[in-house]
Amino acid sequence: MSKKIIHRANTRGHAYHGWLDSHHTFSFAGYYNPERMNFGVLRVLNDDIVAPGMGFGAHPHDNMEIISIPISGELAHQDSSGNKKVIRTNDVQIMSAGSGLTHSEFNNSETDKVNFLQIWVFPKEHNIEPRYEQKTFNPEDRQNKLQVVVSPVKDAESIWINQDAWFTLGTLKSGFAEDYKLRKTGNGVYAFVIDGEVELDGEKLNKRDGIGIYDTESISIKASSDAELLLMEIPMN
Repeated sequence: MSKKIIHRANTRGHAYHGWLDSHHTFSFAGYYNPERMNFGVLRVLNDDIVAPGMGFGAHPHDNMEIISIPISGELAHQDSSGNKKVIRTNDVQIMSAGSGLTHSEFNNSETDKVNFLQIWVFPKEHNIEPRYEQKTFNPEDRQNKLQVVVSPVKDAESIWINQDAWFTLGTLKSGFAEDYKLRKTGNGVYAFVIDGEVELDGEKLNKRDGIGIYDTESISIKASSDAELLLMEIPMN
């Protein structure tokens, strides 16, 4: 029997700083909930909206896999390894902070907000050389199917993560139904509904709801409406 934990959108931590409107699924910065520290090696899931021209100044990270997924708008990235990039809708970015680096993130637009998911995953190997990767994914390849965007397999189809983790995105039509089979024993899945309504393992979820499911080999997915879904399969310890 699978085990589940549900995090409704309206139970997330919330921080509003004028230039930043951020919702935290797990404890982060000023939001602390001892029952919501992580799900397996998934440590942070932030849903950030940044005002035009604003952003996060240079700050350090180490030994964390940091994934950014823009939902709308453009994010400008710069780091101490010399990377200077713009991340747009349909892009996925990963930064293995490894032995340590500093980076900054700013809204690349002076007129429009940017909304992006920032996700932190504890790494498999510590103190690796910091690395950066981003890739543009064809949105047609996730129409009514699950598109792998992050994986531990070094290939051309996804971006590599220093962890036994797989991230998939789906743009699903109402009525879509499929079983997601976990790729590694001992992993769990944290699902985040970007938009629409989805039923996962029989649980009804709405926009920005999240659910963690573990002790299972597969998860049933059914789209109750047109929906956007992010699945994060990650080790539970």
